[in-house]
Amino acid sequence: MTASSAVTTGTIAVPDARLYYEVRGSGPLIVLVGAPMNAASFAPLAQHLAATNTVLTTDPRGHFASPLDNPDRDSAVLDRAADLARLITHLDVGPAVVFGSSGGAVSALALAQQHPDLVTTVVAHEPPLRELLPDADAERARTEDIIATYATGDVVGAWQKFFDQAALGIPPEVVAQMFGGERDAQQVASERYWFAHELRPTTAWVPDPPLLGSVPTRVLIGIGAESTGQFCDHTSRRLGAELGVEPVLFPGDHIGFVDHPAEFAARLQEVLDAS
Repeated sequence: MTASSAVTTGTIAVPDARLYYEVRGSGPLIVLVGAPMNAASFAPLAQHLAATNTVLTTDPRGHFASPLDNPDRDSAVLDRAADLARLITHLDVGPAVVFGSSGGAVSALALAQQHPDLVTTVVAHEPPLRELLPDADAERARTEDIIATYATGDVVGAWQKFFDQAALGIPPEVVAQMFGGERDAQQVASERYWFAHELRPTTAWVPDPPLLGSVPTRVLIGIGAESTGQFCDHTSRRLGAELGVEPVLFPGDHIGFVDHPAEFAARLQEVLDAS
């Protein structure tokens, strides 16, 4: 491992992949994880939390510095949960609190189901659990249309459909500015893998609420204070109802931890201290 500016980096081999990770701080272990968001996306939040915690971030399998042996292998939720289990075991400073956002929240829930001994608390922030919705069939068809649109090469069109499904209200001219023209090659490769091999298995995963209710891991549901009416607001509230858990509000929207890292870190620490 190599250390730089209080950030220790490393790579571990896991079945079918190599996982890049970063560690900051000292104290109780907190894991911050996304899918497809990588370690860099969580760096500002991690820096704030590292004042009182050991903070682990990672590039999920198939993204950025975590290459797959077979790049055509789907990003199965249980594989991602197993990756987290191996990372926590590798650091040997657990058990951990795991904060997962979006697809990372799905990974964290699966980790609690599969390895509850490694996780004291899961904070599942806006998991896109489509199958919990009453109109899951229609949403499933929309997801397949998004994937098919991307496969034709219509990147901007696929993202527009994705944002429309998520009810984020991003206008077409902004989407075109974000995803048209010259773009970073690593970001494009990550995007391609997500559309082709991660979006479908992530949104199709179905949690086991009775199991989650029986394990010793505490499961908290997080929702952005500005996410009202969005797709992941609905899925998160459905999961909360299934678990009998009242969702906890966090600053911002679906990526509030990116837009408001200091406030988000303070809120996360407050929630953990009160649990």
